[in-house]
Amino acid sequence: MGKKKNQKQQPSASKDDLLNTLGDFTSKENWDSFFTIRGSDDSFEWYAEWPQLRDSLLPLIQQHPSPSSPSPSSSLQILVPGCGNSRLSEHLYDAGFGDITNIDFSKVVISGMLRRNVRDRPNMRWRVMDMTQMQFPDDTFNVVLDKGGLDALMEPELGPQLGTKYLSEVKRVLKSRGKFICLTLAESHVLGVLFPKFRFGWNVCLYAIPQKPSTKPDLQTFMVVAEKESSNELHQIISSFDHSSLACNPNQASGLLEALESENQIRGEYLNGSDVLYSLEDLQLGAKGDLKKLSPGRRVQLTLGDQGVSHFCYKAVLLDAKQQSGAFSFHCGVFIVPKTRSHEWLFSSEEGQWQVVESSKAARLIMVLLKASHANAGMEDIQKDLSPLVKPLAPADNDKGNQIPFMTASDGIKQRSVVYQGSSSLTGPVVIEDVVYENTDDDVSHSLPFRRLVFERTEGLVQSEALLTRDGLFDKSVYGTEKKKASSSSKSKRRGALKRNNESSGKMKVYHGYLASSYHTAIISGFSLISSYLESVASSGNRVKAVVIGLGAGLLPMFLHGCMQSMQIEGVELDPVMLNLARDYFGFTEDKRMKVHIADGIQFVRDYRNLFSAGNEVLLSSNGSCKLSDAESRSTAIDIIIVDVDSSDSSSGLRCPAAGFVEDSFLQNVKDTLSEQGLFVINLVSRSPAIKDAVVSRMKEVFSHLFCIQLEGEVNLVLFGLCSESHIEEDCIPDAALKLDKLLKSEHPEISQSITDAAKKLKRLK
Repeated sequence: MGKKKNQKQQPSASKDDLLNTLGDFTSKENWDSFFTIRGSDDSFEWYAEWPQLRDSLLPLIQQHPSPSSPSPSSSLQILVPGCGNSRLSEHLYDAGFGDITNIDFSKVVISGMLRRNVRDRPNMRWRVMDMTQMQFPDDTFNVVLDKGGLDALMEPELGPQLGTKYLSEVKRVLKSRGKFICLTLAESHVLGVLFPKFRFGWNVCLYAIPQKPSTKPDLQTFMVVAEKESSNELHQIISSFDHSSLACNPNQASGLLEALESENQIRGEYLNGSDVLYSLEDLQLGAKGDLKKLSPGRRVQLTLGDQGVSHFCYKAVLLDAKQQSGAFSFHCGVFIVPKTRSHEWLFSSEEGQWQVVESSKAARLIMVLLKASHANAGMEDIQKDLSPLVKPLAPADNDKGNQIPFMTASDGIKQRSVVYQGSSSLTGPVVIEDVVYENTDDDVSHSLPFRRLVFERTEGLVQSEALLTRDGLFDKSVYGTEKKKASSSSKSKRRGALKRNNESSGKMKVYHGYLASSYHTAIISGFSLISSYLESVASSGNRVKAVVIGLGAGLLPMFLHGCMQSMQIEGVELDPVMLNLARDYFGFTEDKRMKVHIADGIQFVRDYRNLFSAGNEVLLSSNGSCKLSDAESRSTAIDIIIVDVDSSDSSSGLRCPAAGFVEDSFLQNVKDTLSEQGLFVINLVSRSPAIKDAVVSRMKEVFSHLFCIQLEGEVNLVLFGLCSESHIEEDCIPDAALKLDKLLKSEHPEISQSITDAAKKLKRLK
């Protein structure tokens, strides 16, 4: 409820001074002072009074919680926590409900209420007790009736912690088929604690309490009713009122409806079997079966920790080994993945996680994925914070006192130096860092440094990675023959093993002749599909026109610029900050064969298509707009379009590209813009098979032939759409790759070989 007076309905202005004595609604001393000043005979009704409550409340209580064994209303055991000096329980007693227990942590108010009722209501019980630590056995009451108690606990600092403790106690003391009736202002921060606590095994309804005819208070009172079921079923929350006719201020109404919609959306995802994050309490209630028993192949994503309960909140995955017959080193173990590696395929994909389970030799593994909020915490502190959170997740066989071991994945980085830290209104926080990876290859004595462009908006996604060398030059002798086995947290793995050049003179600069990302290698290998066309263009002295949408650090365009002299490259980048960073920190340069346009990639293709399809030659301006060309600057059809754009909103499950780049209209515009032998390339990153299937299906509708490369051990799926009706057969791809190899003017045979090898993985999607 907080400390602001306007969060309560105040019966009259004369009570303002009394409210000022409270300040902190969770302070027992403040309440004692309040009730001492107020006195016990003058009741203080925070919310709706009995005439407004009676017609809504009595039918709910009179419906006995156990229809199979009905009994008179007087036998219902009712608890009123945080009773204060309200007359609510007195009215219930007079209405025939004689078994009522009232508790409050203020001795002053309990003493006063006892004196007030001892003669007229002798069977009413009054006890001094903290509602967050009730001294009642489990399954004691049929009804727990709260009038503003939960709201009063919801102070800004301790509210979530106290509210959670209180509601756990409510659930504990309620009998099966019992009801928790909560009279509340239904503010969003209160419902954000209340709704999740009553998900599995509870039927929840929301009612609006009628207002006094003569008054129009600023805030309306609502009633949340949660009935305890014998099963662990999940239901949507039902509201019994017309949302458009709420008699309260717009802020209260919008907050309530937003909280209700959000909670029902979560419940809908649970009911639909979506791969959602469960809470520990959801799991303990049986949302995914009995946690105490190992269930081979069970995988559950969950959150651990709550505000006030632990220092941090964690995303975790519970995995029960698929094969439970073998010998395990641990019955239950915890595997902590650092932030810098949490997006690697091994830890972020289901297939990779099962590999970790198998190698850990644990019957149950709890994988904890750290994020940016854990950056300043030491691993010892993280483990200390996690220990009480993971104990409830251990199977029953672990109750013998076995300690749960903690395992940690190294972040793979030996040295790290931040060279730039800033932000863009379009991209968000950006970091450029130089790193040296740990040595994991016996044949490599030292590692060369890499420069990385990191997008913080996607939990530290490494968008680009480049090799650093002295003065941007490369000594062939430092290129190893073995592929490096260490993996990074970039969009895809680095390729090749590198030996350190001991030459100490010169400044470290980005070397553009090396492909650090395997998905860049895959993109170029797809050029094999049109290598005959590329060869004919080069032999005629003309240039292949390529458009790369999504500049990033400019590494792919710069590599193509250096190794394919017959290629004219147009980069399209939405964020001008990215272009400046590419120039300043990654050595990106423009010339006659390399131009960059600051533009929206979807609009760029649409404009190009509209002008070019009308039979006009197109002139591209630096701001990405298209117009009719003059005689000296003209543009023909585009031969290759590459989309390498990450999504600023990955909530849909699509991380690359942004959703608009896989819509039917954009795909059709791409085809209409490409030449007859044109090639469309898109880097698709999603962990959802359904999303991948949908994108593939759309592309099949547009392009005559579709090929793909699934990167080994990674999420990236690189798709290639061909415009030509004729296509290359898979058994001819190796020869086509050799033809591409002759067109590539790379200084390093190893790099050309990696492209040729990647081409052999091309598969036609029929």
